[in-house]
Amino acid sequence: MKQELRDGTESLRNGMDLKTLLDTPPWDWPRDAGKMFQKILMDRRANESDRLAAAQLAGDFTVINDDLADALLAIVGNADEPERLRAKAAISLGPILEHADMDDFEDPDDVPITELTFRNIQDSLRKLYFDSSTPKEVRRRILEASVRAPETWHQDAIGNAYSRGDKEWMLTAVFSMRWVRGFDDQILAALKSADPEIHYEAIYAAGEWELDAAWPHIVELVNDADTPRQLLLAAIGAAGSIRPAEARIILVDLADSDDEEIAGAAGEAMSMSETASDDEDFEEEGHGWIN
Repeated sequence: MKQELRDGTESLRNGMDLKTLLDTPPWDWPRDAGKMFQKILMDRRANESDRLAAAQLAGDFTVINDDLADALLAIVGNADEPERLRAKAAISLGPILEHADMDDFEDPDDVPITELTFRNIQDSLRKLYFDSSTPKEVRRRILEASVRAPETWHQDAIGNAYSRGDKEWMLTAVFSMRWVRGFDDQILAALKSADPEIHYEAIYAAGEWELDAAWPHIVELVNDADTPRQLLLAAIGAAGSIRPAEARIILVDLADSDDEEIAGAAGEAMSMSETASDDEDFEEEGHGWIN
């Protein structure tokens, strides 16, 4: 293992530094990228900015494994580590938790971490979240990461975070509502928030749960030329999820936008709506799973 970690510096010596990797697609990373990230994460003498970058990169699906997951989790749980690094390490565990939860280890070869590591991450994050000595920022990121593999404790944790009267906790709560059911009223209320970040997360949550009551607000955002770009992109996606057939009508002009990202998002949402329509026709003809 020590030899592997020493070898992980090869990319650095060859000029492939962390800043370069942050701007490079993961499939173009060198083969020893994961070892390099692990070495930097474990080196308490390394520059904090390098360790922050390594923590961000280590969560990518192309490199994550048991060793990297353990290294990230060790940082999250270490009170002697910088708070920002602990928070970054926590959120980096989110994608692999979501993937493992969705796959449910039906084919262990399809999940880069073992089920034992997955359970250990879940248990450790829950304990750290309820540890009153864990800093606020770290607790927020723990909640945001862990909800991607929902457990029973998340319902109360999200509800409490939302009702704290703290804008940052509310943002974390609304983000978390994407993954945990039972918060329709809170999502609809958050759509009226003057805070653009909370508003953005509420739009995504409304689309995720296909909240029909959010439709008028989504249409208003799509049709308003003054809607901020990021909110517009979120609203486009939500429109395709909430009312697929009607979305094809209100998004047609945006599909011809000079902004390639907006045009692409509108085109994708319209394609999704066509797929949903085809599925409905298929079921109406008596070919669905339930007749």
